[in-house]
Order: sequence, then C-alpha cells, then structure tokens
Amino acid sequence: MAFEERGGEKTEQATPRRLEEAAKRGQIPHSAEVQTVFVLMAGLFAMTFFGREAWETLALTVAHSLGHLHDVPLSAGMMQGYAIGGALLFAKVVGPVVIAVLLAALLAGGMQTRFNTASEALTPNWERLNPVSGFQRVFSVRSAAPTTVAAVKLALVIALTYSAVKEVLSDPIFYTSVNAARIAEFLAGSASKVCLRVGVAMIFIAAADYGYQFWQTNRDLMMTKEEMKDELKHTEGNPHVKARQKRRRGAITLRKQLLEVPKADVVVTNPTRYAVALRYDRKTMRAPKIVAKGVRQNALRIREIAAQHQVPVIENKPLARLMYRYGRVGTEIPAQLYAAVAEVLAWVYRTNRYRYYAQQMETKD
Repeated sequence: MAFEERGGEKTEQATPRRLEEAAKRGQIPHSAEVQTVFVLMAGLFAMTFFGREAWETLALTVAHSLGHLHDVPLSAGMMQGYAIGGALLFAKVVGPVVIAVLLAALLAGGMQTRFNTASEALTPNWERLNPVSGFQRVFSVRSAAPTTVAAVKLALVIALTYSAVKEVLSDPIFYTSVNAARIAEFLAGSASKVCLRVGVAMIFIAAADYGYQFWQTNRDLMMTKEEMKDELKHTEGNPHVKARQKRRRGAITLRKQLLEVPKADVVVTNPTRYAVALRYDRKTMRAPKIVAKGVRQNALRIREIAAQHQVPVIENKPLARLMYRYGRVGTEIPAQLYAAVAEVLAWVYRTNRYRYYAQQMETKD
C-alpha cells in the first residue's frame, strides 16, 4: 500500500517516447553472449577458409628462413627490414581472422542496438566509479542472473564438448611418430570440431540470454498510470490547452468563412440547424464551391449575413444536411449533389435575375 501511495505499481507498457529516451541512455536489450557467438563463428569460418593458406605461407617462410640461416646477413640496417617483413607476414596470416572477428563483433552490437548510438551513454558518469555503488551492483539480486547464465553456459559447453575432447585425446597421434604436416592437420581438425560444438551450445545460450535481457529491459521501462498521464501531457499537450487552441482555430476559420458569405450566390438551410453558402462562376469554376458552412449558432450568423447582403436563402433540409456532412469549405460540392444544386441555382438565377445581371456588369467594368 505504501508503494502504491508513493508512485503506484508499474503496470503499463513503456511509451515510444520512453523507449526512445532509454535507447539514448543505452538502456536497450543487449546480450554479451550474442556477440560471443558472432565472434566465435566468424573466427571459425575465417580459419576454415583462410587457415590452409595461412599455414602454407607460414610453413614456406619458416622453411626458407631455416634453410638460409648460413647466408642471412645480420646488421643494424637489415634488422629493420626483417622486422617489417615479419610484421607483414603476421598481418597476412592473422589479418583475415582479425578482420572477420572485428566485423562480426560490430555486426552483433549493431543488430542489438539497431545501429543507433547511445549519445547519453557516451557522456562521462563519475557515479559509475563509486566503489560503494559498484559493490552493491556486484552483490545485488540482478547480478545473480549473469552468474547463473555463466554456470549454465559452462555446464552446457562441457556436456557438448566432452565427447569431442575425449575423441581428440584418444587419437593415435599422441603415441606414434608423425610429421609436422600431420600435426598441423590434427590441430586444425580438432580445434574446428571442438569450436563448432561450443558454437552450437553458445547459440542456445545466447538466445536464452537475449530473451531474458529483452524481458528484463521491458520490465524496467514499465510505467505507472501517473507516469503515463504525465507522458501524454508532454507528448500531446495539456487537454485544456489543446481544447482552447482548437476553439481559437475554429473561430479564425469561421471569421474567414463569414467574409465569403456576401459573395455567395445562395445559402441552403435546414432551416435552423445547418446553413451552407455556395458560390458558382461558370468562367472559373468547374462546379459550385462551398464558401461557408455552419451549424446551430454559426448557421444563424451565416443566415443573418446573407440577409444583410441580399443573398438568397433557400430551405432544403436533405441537401443542406448532405452538403454539411460530406462537403468541405473551399472545395467543390460532391459530384452526387450536382443535380440537386443545379436545380437550386437555376431557381435562384431565375428569381434574382436582376441581381446577378448587375453583378456581371460590375465584373466587366
């Protein structure tokens, strides 16, 4: 009860804004086991594809060096060249494996973070260097999960690799005389066999660990009902402010519409609930346009302005209701209403012939 009074229980899923802020802090599902799997498998594949070539290069170099020891000049100037040659040889032999492992590590991290950089996580935080906080994190309940995962990982790796290690140890190579090539082949095959089994075990461990990290992160980011309300206020704004802004925008839009009523050809009413003002110019318009529309009090204001400027007002309940519902101010009337509006305009033009004739003469002048 005391906890609920302080902040309430976290029962709501995190909002997109909270998830975005958490990603900036680096608080995202991230499993080190996934990167271990990527690095291990990348190293194994690199050794499979480039191992033979690396071994042949290394063997030829060693054979050449040992076969020409008697005529190799030794001087201070030559030692620098030997060092550079050795470094290039090392890069040629080890380079493909190192590049493959590096790319795999970057890919594993990028996939988990969706290739987003946690900007806030990169800023210095001296609180992390606090020994007291570090001691509490090491011996906290949350630290028990990684320890458990490590123990399970070790047990599973031992179980899956035991038979492979036993088979390697019983190989005749340990009690027979073989050449260096056979030893290298044996070492490569044994390492590949053991690493492949370890990789399979790590795949299951990584999947389980990432699932746990995903669940734990989402659980930590859950929100209380009060936090949800505050979040909505920040993202969508205060409801009262939004309503006030909406009313202000509506008032501005209505004023613009009322200025167009004196230019209308006719106002169709319901008679008291709806009012829609229409204007049509054969030379510039393809069809009549709605220049203003209103309901209740706004409809009354439209009728009053129309009466002041001698704009004909016609009562047609179905037509007024349909134009108000489906028509938009500033656009042409819906095509389904062409015939009904044409009859209204035809009647208006016949009964107010002098008014429209005077307007046409004023336009020409």
